[in-house]
Amino acid sequence: MKMKIVAIQLAETIDVKGFRKEIDAVNQRFSGSEFFKHIDQNKFVYILDYGVVVFANFSNEEESEWLQKVKPHQGIPIDLKLREKYTVEIQPESSNLEVKNNVVILPELSASAIQIIMLNVAQSVALEYYEIITGNLVSSTKEFILQLENKGNINISKKNLLKYIGQVLNVKNSIVDNLYILDDPNSVWENEKLDILNKKLKFNFEIMPRFKDVDYRLSIVENNLKLFTEVLNVKESSRLEWIIIILITFEIVMSFFR
Repeated sequence: MKMKIVAIQLAETIDVKGFRKEIDAVNQRFSGSEFFKHIDQNKFVYILDYGVVVFANFSNEEESEWLQKVKPHQGIPIDLKLREKYTVEIQPESSNLEVKNNVVILPELSASAIQIIMLNVAQSVALEYYEIITGNLVSSTKEFILQLENKGNINISKKNLLKYIGQVLNVKNSIVDNLYILDDPNSVWENEKLDILNKKLKFNFEIMPRFKDVDYRLSIVENNLKLFTEVLNVKESSRLEWIIIILITFEIVMSFFR
């Protein structure tokens, strides 16, 4: 049997608690940050508060129906339409689990194992979102660096620079707030097979290297912003010095005429 896993980055946040109040409490696992529900024998839905919804074995129509239920509880929708697909194969004749690039093979259907798989696909699509955002930030700072290289100055007002700094800090805070997405679920501490599955999936999706890359890009942007701020402060100081010189000169000239 094959199962299709689809993770969708719907928004920057989802109010999981608010959503849960509208859903039947049967066959569900809930915490303040995530909602996991076993729909029927081989259908599952997983909603995480960092804006990701994951479906297992849903048709396109069923996905759309659930997304409509979630949308009233989303915060800051995104238009990137990021989604990641993965396949689960249940092979009873196989004694060991296998994790490959696009498929994981399980010897039996287990809700806990499916949840681990869905969680890792969710982490992967969430990291893709942050990779795109930080990539755009790095590209935009390169424009200012080229201005410094070619003109010896940057063409940006202090107000716009402060807005840009605010944008960078907002991204960083969002990532820091969601650092727990890299944490291992509690179930892996109690089950050796789930722990092995989780580690193999994290390695397959390159979760930690990708997170470190996002963090490195943010550090580059922050360092560049410090430089830009210093350049603008020097520019502002120079302007004030010239204003003072002009005022003193004007005062001297007026004293001479008096």
